[in-house]
Formats: sequence, structure tokens, C-alpha cells
Amino acid sequence: VQLQASGGGLVQVGGSLRLSCVASGRTIVTYNMGWFRQAPGKEREFVAAISWSGDNTYYADLVKDRFAISRDGTKNTMHLQMNGLKPEDTAIYYCAANVAGPPYNLQNRYNYWGQGTQVTVSS
Repeated sequence: VQLQASGGGLVQVGGSLRLSCVASGRTIVTYNMGWFRQAPGKEREFVAAISWSGDNTYYADLVKDRFAISRDGTKNTMHLQMNGLKPEDTAIYYCAANVAGPPYNLQNRYNYWGQGTQVTVSS
């Protein structure tokens, strides 16, 4: 599975961005999917995850109520709608695919990773 993240950019505080992750090589309809981010000088951290069915979503405390993860099985894509962006959301955002199941907040549970897309929030 190859994952391609896109949609990052420069946005002002309080603005919104919608990240997308497109899979190729094989279908991801049976994979759980997640977003992680890495800010400069910091460890990569969990942002959000969605189960293979789309019925269950999970969020880091720092982003819940502002971010929304979704997926479109027919298009082999996943999205992260980010609203109310803050400077501390500035990071490279990575999408990833998980085969084995929870816990979804652990990087080592993910089998495939995209290359990342830069999100910069200016104050």
C-alpha cells in the first residue's frame, strides 16, 4: 500500500485546512487509518484514527472538538478536517494504515506510512 498525504499549507490562527490521504496499490477498506504529526524538535504524536468501517473515531485530547477524521471507501481516501487551527498545530502531518487493530495511538501499530504534508499556522 502506498499512501499519499496532501492538503497542507500556510493558514492563519483560527483557520481551517482539510488534509487528504489517498491510497494506491491495494484497497484500504479493511484497514484502520490514522493521522500523526511531528512538530520541529518534537516526537511524532498521534492525532486521530478511524476504524476500517468508519464507525469508530479516536482523537488526541489536544485536537478533539476541532478536528474530524473521515474516510471514503469507494475512493480509497481518508480526510482530516482541521478547524480552529492554533500555532501549536504546526507540524508535518502523516497518514498511516493499521492492519492489526487497536491501540490506534501507537505508531508501531501502523504498517504503512505516507510521506507527510506540512501544516503551518501563523499567529
